[in-house]
Amino acid sequence: MFKKIIMALATTTLVASPIISAQAQAQSYGPQHRQQQTRTVVKQQPNGRTVVKQKTTVRNNGNVYRPNRNAVVNHRWAKGQRFDRRQATNYRVINNYRGYRLNAPPRGYQWVQSGNDAVLIALTSGIIGAVIGGAIR
Repeated sequence: MFKKIIMALATTTLVASPIISAQAQAQSYGPQHRQQQTRTVVKQQPNGRTVVKQKTTVRNNGNVYRPNRNAVVNHRWAKGQRFDRRQATNYRVINNYRGYRLNAPPRGYQWVQSGNDAVLIALTSGIIGAVIGGAIR
């Protein structure tokens, strides 16, 4: 039993040392908005075998990386999707729907603008009921 534990620790050390040096290089040379975490998991199986797995997690720290900050990211909305106003470009609620030649929204729905598109969304769930592309100029 003690021999297996020593072998597992030795294997973990051999596997983890290149990972730790790569992680140090990624942190010093990589983009500041990304955080990469690598960990080694050692499991002892019932049949006596030792399994060593490497798990790598890359986190974005809540920031969206865009090489050109002035670039407009267009989202293609579709009926049945959940509408997220953070992904909408030029988001605003359309109150004068007749000025844009849109029908009156049914009860519980509202028209919103995302870029040049008019999107009909449900107020309670945020599910998209209809998308009219290029309705707003």
